Amino acid sequence: MDKWYPSEVNEGMERIVDKMKCCLEHIELAMEMYIDEHEEAPILEMLPEEEKLSTTCEFCKESAIYMVGN
Repeated sequence: MDKWYPSEVNEGMERIVDKMKCCLEHIELAMEMYIDEHEEAPILEMLPEEEKLSTTCEFCKESAIYMVGN
């Protein structure tokens, strides 16, 4: 499994969180997941313009804006 989606939580699946690309709506969820896994605050970066066009949010498939991780 290379991606995590909210429906997988109900099935008991887990994902080690290192870096996630997400939209503005899911930034808090991505940050909470990272903090739960690593017990430290993640680095939050905006994606470069050229990546925003082709990168989707790992939670909803909208355009990703941020990279959350280390």
